[in-house]
Amino acid sequence: MTVAEIEKLLKDYRDWLKDRTTLRQVNGSWVEITTPYLDRHNDALQIYARSENGALILTDDSYIIHDLEASGCKLDTQKRKDLLQMTLNGFGVKLNHEAIEVQATPESFPLRKHNLIQAMLAVNDLFYLAKPIVESLFYEDVVAWLDANDIRYTPSVKFNGISGYDHHFHFAIPKSKKQPERIVQAITRPTRDNALLFINAWGDTRQVRAPESKAYAVLNDEQPIPGAVLEAFRNYDIRPVPWTERIDVVMELAA
Repeated sequence: MTVAEIEKLLKDYRDWLKDRTTLRQVNGSWVEITTPYLDRHNDALQIYARSENGALILTDDSYIIHDLEASGCKLDTQKRKDLLQMTLNGFGVKLNHEAIEVQATPESFPLRKHNLIQAMLAVNDLFYLAKPIVESLFYEDVVAWLDANDIRYTPSVKFNGISGYDHHFHFAIPKSKKQPERIVQAITRPTRDNALLFINAWGDTRQVRAPESKAYAVLNDEQPIPGAVLEAFRNYDIRPVPWTERIDVVMELAA
């Protein structure tokens, strides 16, 4: 893959965002921003923005947390609260009561909006794992698997991409004598949107990482993974690793 091809991918992504983003004035001072990203109901994610004391407030208006709780996924254990806080910290956003929120300036608005949407998708992805579907959080399963196989890693890393945007990755495995740097992302719901987010994040980041760096998408295959998702990862030099096939990559991650 060439730099020109990556630049075209990023341009197509920005055009997709612009064409599928709409605005609406609501409740006087708030502006509703409808994004092209879909939640698990296949509804477009919406965030809200307003000016307050010289700053811009961006919020999901408690949508993600309320939707999870309405689905029976309570965030009432310390383990889940800690994981929620770690996830929010990774994107530089906070929880205001039950709303995922971030402050911005006009200059930082694009980055903060980007971080808020990523955080909403990440929280939804981490916690929409009700007991009838999965007995434990997929992220925790991946952590336990890495630990059990003595795979050295740094959790919850953030890298700056060539666009200037920060991108959050679940695990970074440092370079060794046998293997280059490896980035590992645990993806609970391997949907088109979640695949596109990781593809874009890695495409933006890899240009400022070592040329030989590799990326892996560890995919929860409790439900069948669409073939188009697997193909998309391969097309952009990301190795898809279905959870039931994780043994295939142990040696190269542990090296």
